[in-house]
Amino acid sequence: MPVKYGIIACGAIGQRRHIPEIAANPDSKISALCDPLPGRAAEVAKKFGGQAFTCHKEMLAEADIDAVVVCGPNWLHAPQTLDAFKAGKHVLVEKPMACTRAEAKAMIAAGKKAGKFLMVGQNQRLMSAHQKAKQILDTGVLGKVLTFRTSFKHAGPDGWSLDGAKSWFFKPEAAVMGVTGDLGVHKADLMRWLLGQEFSQVSAVITTLDKRTPDGKLLQLDDNAYLLLKTTGGILGSVEISWTNYGMEDNMTVIYCQKGVMYLGIDRDYGVIVQYQNGNKELHKVGEMATNLKQVGSGVADAFTRAILAGKKPEIDGWEGYRSLDVILSAMESAKSGKIVKIAK
Repeated sequence: MPVKYGIIACGAIGQRRHIPEIAANPDSKISALCDPLPGRAAEVAKKFGGQAFTCHKEMLAEADIDAVVVCGPNWLHAPQTLDAFKAGKHVLVEKPMACTRAEAKAMIAAGKKAGKFLMVGQNQRLMSAHQKAKQILDTGVLGKVLTFRTSFKHAGPDGWSLDGAKSWFFKPEAAVMGVTGDLGVHKADLMRWLLGQEFSQVSAVITTLDKRTPDGKLLQLDDNAYLLLKTTGGILGSVEISWTNYGMEDNMTVIYCQKGVMYLGIDRDYGVIVQYQNGNKELHKVGEMATNLKQVGSGVADAFTRAILAGKKPEIDGWEGYRSLDVILSAMESAKSGKIVKIAK
């Protein structure tokens, strides 16, 4: 029997990623959809099927579902996840999984109490270029990783969201954090996973340079951030994130090792390039990177479906989401204090 999903929030990420990916998998199906905007869930249901609701609590109580995808505003991730666990459902929650460490821990505890799985939608790990990079790094052919630099920059959610500049992304009470929570948490998670180490300290500059609300006022959330990080193993690295890249989307990483350098997302044709110290070069043609303009299969919902059917904890579970969130919250604390912040082990 396929896993029956209920979707909480039918905005851009729901309609362009989670809903079509669940519907395309024979092992999963859309059984219910919920969105507070009148008519939105019903409109999506015409294409993908399922009952339509405007209240997630009613959906949890009435719909025949096994799992939910929580993919609305950041501030609702924790309370809606807790409601789903209370109703006995598995939960796939979008990143950032929560807005505070306490919320994230409460979500993890609730899932454990309910005996249900929690997965966080950190899709960067699952992109084919990053999967290939992880395979190469784990062989040890490049030797010890010394430093890295990585960036994620695009024109911002106002050009991608169904609601444009009126999106919850631009509302401090709903988003809580700006580009740091949107793109920064992706990079924190990706680098933790690729390097196989946790971050031990961070120094950050986080600011707002250009994004504005519909009435022309400068956004009260960050649109650019620069992070300097150190891992528990001594690797040094930088993370650059931006909502003000008005050219080609930038999602790249360079990893400097003892025996060479690995380039990810630099070349359009070869997603992974390895330049060895001895002059040899490897060009790896891998699948496309997802962008705001062109979505490709993320593998997130499929991975969660497999975990549920196998009765096995997802790889990107609540604690993985927590550790990546912790890096970003620590960066925000650093930017506010102007000091290096130690990241708890």
